[in-house]
Amino acid sequence: RTPLMSPPAVAPRWRAVLRFAGSIEWKTWMIPGPEMTDAAPRRTWPLAKDVQWRIEYAALRLIIAGIRALPLETATKVSAFFWRLIAPRLRRHKRALDNLAIGYPDKSPAERQAIALAMWGNLGRVMAETMQIDRIIADPARIEIVSPAFQRYKDKLGPVIGTSLHMGNWELAIWPLTLAGTNPAAVYRTVNNPYVDAYLRRQRRGLYPGGLFGKGTLDDRMKAIRHMTDYVRIGGRLGIVSDLHDAKGYPVPFFGKAAPTSLAAAVIARRTGARIWMARCLRVGTDSRFRIELKELKVPRTANQGADIQAATAAMQVQFEAWIREAPEQWMWSNRRWS
Repeated sequence: RTPLMSPPAVAPRWRAVLRFAGSIEWKTWMIPGPEMTDAAPRRTWPLAKDVQWRIEYAALRLIIAGIRALPLETATKVSAFFWRLIAPRLRRHKRALDNLAIGYPDKSPAERQAIALAMWGNLGRVMAETMQIDRIIADPARIEIVSPAFQRYKDKLGPVIGTSLHMGNWELAIWPLTLAGTNPAAVYRTVNNPYVDAYLRRQRRGLYPGGLFGKGTLDDRMKAIRHMTDYVRIGGRLGIVSDLHDAKGYPVPFFGKAAPTSLAAAVIARRTGARIWMARCLRVGTDSRFRIELKELKVPRTANQGADIQAATAAMQVQFEAWIREAPEQWMWSNRRWS
């Protein structure tokens, strides 16, 4: 009888093969694949990681192809149904309920549960819309812009910071600036998978013709803020979502509790003299139809720059809270906000 080769005798060989594959630095521009735009710089990474990313990218494209094969309203309804079904079983649902308890301590658990379920339905629609965003902006009847003040200034805006919150379909909040021909840029969190990241950038050129500023680590974020300040200083228009928890931010009252908040929008506006336009994108009904409202935020300009920045940031959150209270089911309660 020939004894079987034991696993310990085989494993080192496979580990050696994997170490070898993992040590190969593969240059992405030498492999046929998605375009790597100027906004997504060329990098090198191990072959094994490249294969993993390509598989993820291919899977995403298959999902997107399936969603785009459906009519827009059908795709959003199907996505909303599954999100309402699956999301309450996830950890984020508990966070949403905890946040709703902070925002609405007077509501019953059943009422907060109903808001959370409606929120998941909205997020399901947003996911499907994200993959068909070009079709939404190509249909002017789907988006109504409500802001007499903005309409008066749209042809002479100068440097602008557009701030919005995760409400309705928040990506569309930049649309008034785009429609005004101001070529706005925006801030977004880069995706680790470079193929997916490049694809998402390409898909959003119609919304952000000025490009996208990626943020990742703290060092990347500080570098991005410097670039954004320079961009706005020369007359650029920039969109920032400003309703997230920021561990290094300034604590401002939000639904009666201090919430650490990024100062980036107010800092850039105060340093460059730019106007701040706050915007919310509100879903009308349950279809992919939206109303975008804009309000200008006056940034104080006194001898105390730090106090001016803090005051503007606090005022921004006051307006966000008022908007959320009008349609709480459309805000993303599952995000970290207070801790």
